[in-house]
Amino acid sequence: MIDDFSVPDVHEIQDALGRVERGETVTQADAELLFSARGGELDRLLAVSSRLRDEGLDASGRTGVITYSKKVFIPVTHLCQDRCHYCIFVETPNKLATKGKPIYMSPDEILEVARAGAALGCKEALFTLGDRPENRWPVAREWLDADGYSSTIDYIRAMAILVLEETGLLPHLNPGVMSWSELQALRPVAPSMGMMLETTATRLWSEKGGVHYGSPDKDPALRLRVLDDAGRSKVPFTTGVLLGIGENNAERAEALFEIRASHERHGHIQETIVQNFRAKPRTAMQNEVDLALQEYVAAVAVARVVMGPDATIQAPPNLTDAHELGLLLRAGIDDWGGVSPLTADHVNPERPWPELDTLAALTRDAGFELRERLTAHPQFVGDPEQWIDARIRPHVEALAAPNGLAQEDAPVVGRPWPRRSPSGRSMSGRSMSLSKGEALLAASTTPAGLSDGHYLDLLQATGAELDVLASLADDIRRDTVGDDVTFVINRNIDSSLYGLDAANGLTLEHIGDLADEAAALGATELCIQGAVPLHMPATAYLDIVRAIRARQPGLHLHAFRPTEISDGARRLGLPLDEYLSALRDAGVDSVPGTGARILDDGVRSILSEGGDPPASEWIASMTAAHRAGLRSTATMIYGHVETPEQQLAHLRSLARLHDETGGFTEFIPMPYVRLDAPARVARVAGPGPDARQSRAVHAVARLLLHGRMDHVQAAWTKLGLAESQAVLRGGADDLGGLLLDGTARPEAGAEAHRSLTIADLERTAAEIGRGVRQRTTDYGSPTSEQLAYARRADAPPASRLQLPISERRSLLEPAQR
Repeated sequence: MIDDFSVPDVHEIQDALGRVERGETVTQADAELLFSARGGELDRLLAVSSRLRDEGLDASGRTGVITYSKKVFIPVTHLCQDRCHYCIFVETPNKLATKGKPIYMSPDEILEVARAGAALGCKEALFTLGDRPENRWPVAREWLDADGYSSTIDYIRAMAILVLEETGLLPHLNPGVMSWSELQALRPVAPSMGMMLETTATRLWSEKGGVHYGSPDKDPALRLRVLDDAGRSKVPFTTGVLLGIGENNAERAEALFEIRASHERHGHIQETIVQNFRAKPRTAMQNEVDLALQEYVAAVAVARVVMGPDATIQAPPNLTDAHELGLLLRAGIDDWGGVSPLTADHVNPERPWPELDTLAALTRDAGFELRERLTAHPQFVGDPEQWIDARIRPHVEALAAPNGLAQEDAPVVGRPWPRRSPSGRSMSGRSMSLSKGEALLAASTTPAGLSDGHYLDLLQATGAELDVLASLADDIRRDTVGDDVTFVINRNIDSSLYGLDAANGLTLEHIGDLADEAAALGATELCIQGAVPLHMPATAYLDIVRAIRARQPGLHLHAFRPTEISDGARRLGLPLDEYLSALRDAGVDSVPGTGARILDDGVRSILSEGGDPPASEWIASMTAAHRAGLRSTATMIYGHVETPEQQLAHLRSLARLHDETGGFTEFIPMPYVRLDAPARVARVAGPGPDARQSRAVHAVARLLLHGRMDHVQAAWTKLGLAESQAVLRGGADDLGGLLLDGTARPEAGAEAHRSLTIADLERTAAEIGRGVRQRTTDYGSPTSEQLAYARRADAPPASRLQLPISERRSLLEPAQR
């Protein structure tokens, strides 16, 4: 079944071994060669991988320790929209009926398994299930509707809460492909999640006869995006490769390097599983040969070499014969994964788990000690502020030992899960400093009239001072705009794609089609940003607007940043005010005030590597837009190289401009996201702001802009939903747009594949005790017709996941922005 294998020359393998033995950086080409190591070369490779594993264990303070998680396996549903040729887990509705199995396990059935596991001292509840069965099987959709769940993911979330509260087991969620918003929704109910990458061999998915052909969720580009979205969402994440399903050594190496690259960007891969194919009866691959032992051991060792000493490499102990497990330890694994004393491995039912005493003895025979861990690995348990949602920290802490492993004798009992998101307030008992106390006192009476010194004190508030500041800002927000969290239904279109090649670009007809789809989905706004390519006509920006207006005259066009406005004016040789009038007459209704960064030329030069226009040009563009009757947003990117003084100067500049024109609709503070910055900028600008700084910036903005701009927006695509909740409790009142993807070119908008539904917003607001209200771009109320359309926007956000496979073959590129 393995295609395109050619055995490399032994001298090439030896050269690659020499490089890794000398500690040189392993390349993808080296890894490809090392998969073929056998005999003496394999022994040399195992020596390197063992040494790397031991170095990592020594550095972590766990010398000689091999870990596992004591779990129960909860197969929530055996239905799936995919058709993987090797899978025996998945059933059809008719087969389930014949076997007397339910469409979904009921809450009582799930609790029965979880309670039995807790009684045996298990600490992990592994939720495994087929991908989005409701997309393929009407009976699944009917079951969810009848039981009041919008999706399988929604049901999994509810069941995770139930297991936490009733049993104390920690959920590890493995529901397949998840969208960014679904990861955000699941993070508060599970310390960790997972999804196997399996392979990056696109041909196995796109070509007839491939093991993943006909399986929408096995598109490697889609699965790579899930890895990155999990990292952005700060989810400790398990992934790995499945070997022996038709991939070649080059593709194996590519998969490992993609996992490593995602971890290097986000630091979130808690374990990389190296799993060997085992043929199963009644599957399309039942007559294929299992992955050979030597080939598997070499692959495990290559995974260790590629991932490095600090990574966790896991091999399932039930997929290798017991007397051969010592070879996997020589190959560099440091984790056996989840092992259950109660439930079968439902994915590999023919391969029972080893008894824990047997596994401990085999591990001891190889010179190691077997220790229990939690579903989240020690480095994540030890950094809960960053990696574990506040709502499940008490559940994790109750089962964790001081070193981050499991406290093996800890009682496993249910604990309440808070329906409302914690406030994020510090538990510090420190008293306030005199200067900050004076600043807060002054702010309580004249929030917009403080001295620079007082605002600077508040921008640097911590602990109890920050809590009081946030509470004060929240009171001002409530008095100004009420308690509803507002949102607009919108879609982004990247105008820089206009006129590019046929494969990647957009024509005016495409743009019109996107506008039609947005309106059909309930959008009231199109947000259009991006510099049009230089080869396009001088009228390009106007042409885009006219094309949309011809198709959808009722959509609000929020279009073109200051740099694009200046570009369009230069192309036509028009003064700025005349060009803005032309945009307005063509159909632009308002303009985005992005690109402000920090209104300091030194900072702008660093962030844009000299490519940004001066701050004065941004201010001039905004002033001209307002005077032309085009209102705009006001923005700031914070948390990089700027100082509190520069943050304050930026806010003062926005306030002065608004005093002159009255043209800003809202202020949007956006945290700097290192992942979105060029590498040279990222090295200078650092990791980005922490939660303290985000809370302080939003709160001070609410104070300083009081009486000028009524609305402060939480930039949820950059903050994430949990941190958005924190700033919504400290001065912010708005969550911006849903950012609909649709199915017609979902990659055509900035921040593609990060979309929310109205249900997502309702849950986010409800968890902080607030309601939601749909608004228009200028914060008016939508018409009754627009409100009637709104629920069309409330479809699952991962719309690309639901496309027929024939419509998705053009979307193979990873969507990494």
